Amino acid sequence: MAAPGTTAAALGAWTVFEDEAGFSMTPPTSRTWGRRGSTPVIRVRGRSRRRFSVAALCCYQPGERSRLIHRPKRHTDHKSGGRESFARTEYRDLLIAAHQQLDGPIVLIRDNLNVHKDRRMRAFIDAQDWITAYHLPPYAPDLNPVEGIWSVLRRTTQANTAFTDPDHLIRQLRHSLRQIQYRSDIIDGCLTGTGLTLTTPRLQPQ
Repeated sequence: MAAPGTTAAALGAWTVFEDEAGFSMTPPTSRTWGRRGSTPVIRVRGRSRRRFSVAALCCYQPGERSRLIHRPKRHTDHKSGGRESFARTEYRDLLIAAHQQLDGPIVLIRDNLNVHKDRRMRAFIDAQDWITAYHLPPYAPDLNPVEGIWSVLRRTTQANTAFTDPDHLIRQLRHSLRQIQYRSDIIDGCLTGTGLTLTTPRLQPQ
C-alpha cells in the first residue's frame, strides 16, 4: 500500500477501510440445483427498493487479527423526508466506536461520497489526534476490501433467500456479519483481493 499504508506503519496505527451498501427485500440470485428443464422460482414479498444500509469498516494491522466493525440502519420512508444513507453524525459515531474497540490510532481510507467530504466531517477528523483520513481515487471500488465483504454476503447467506419481512432481512444481515467477524481469514482475503498489502516500518541502523 502506498502513502496510507506507510503512514499507518509509521504511526503504529490500524489501516481502516470504510464503505456502505444497501440491501432490499429482493435478494440477489445465484446458481443453484434444479430439475432439468425446470428453472427454480423464488417468490419474494415487498418492493425492490432498498430497505436497509450497512456501514462497515475492515480493520488491519500487522501482527493483529483483522477486524470487521459494522452498523446497520433501517430506512424510513424517503417520501416523508427520511435519509436513504448514513448521516455525517452516524459515520462520526462509527469511527469513535472503532477507535474505542481497536484501542489505537486509525488511518481511514474511504471513497469520495459527499458526506465523507462534508466540511463538518473534515473538521471532526482534523480535531482528533487519533485519526488520519485519505480518499480512494474516484471510481475505484476494486481497491476497497469492504466491497469484498458485500460480495461474500450477497453470494452466500443473501442469495436466493425469500425474506418474509424486513425484520427477517435485518436478522439475517446481522447474523451473517457476525459470522464474518469471527473469520479473520475472510477479512484478510478481501484485502488480498484488492491487490494491496500492508507495510511494516523499516528499521534504520543507529
